[in-house]
Amino acid sequence: MERLSIIVVERDRDRALKIVDGLRASGDHHITVIAEETGLARRIAEQQPDIVLIDVADPSRDVLEELALVSGPLERPVAMFVDRSDEQLTRAAIEAGVSAYVVDGLHKDRIKPILDAAIARFHMFHKMRAELAATKAALEERKIIDRAKAILMKARGIDEEAAYALLRKTAMDQKRRVADIAQQLVMAAGLLT
Repeated sequence: MERLSIIVVERDRDRALKIVDGLRASGDHHITVIAEETGLARRIAEQQPDIVLIDVADPSRDVLEELALVSGPLERPVAMFVDRSDEQLTRAAIEAGVSAYVVDGLHKDRIKPILDAAIARFHMFHKMRAELAATKAALEERKIIDRAKAILMKARGIDEEAAYALLRKTAMDQKRRVADIAQQLVMAAGLLT
């Protein structure tokens, strides 16, 4: 495993040492322990860790709100260890961006597999979000191109194929993307109407 920058959030010194020992056994990581949960988002943002491990006996809404700030917009994997949980807190933790939510799982020998799972899950969801964003952008571009074609068809009295060919030729002549030319045409048409 590569060297990671890890923040451990834990109030209890003995539990923090247990986590740090488990992490040290998995590799030579840069580990910082934060004992106070207030201002957590700011402190984590300042350090920009690769992963955050949070151990809370009983997570509160305040901790989960701070957590949402820490991981939003899901910038890094977050693993949370809790002693007990209920369905609402589990859901709130997942919505806050927790990659691994482990109930009664703080055992030294389990820390590395949980860390690995949190990182893998984070990367999987990160990839899915990137693909979704790319798909949404492509759909928006397609809509703009369709609007631009409609404008050209109406203004020039040409069919859809000719309108697209004109957009494509203009884009090639200007060494720009068809979507950029279409966007300019839609904006210009909006100004004229």
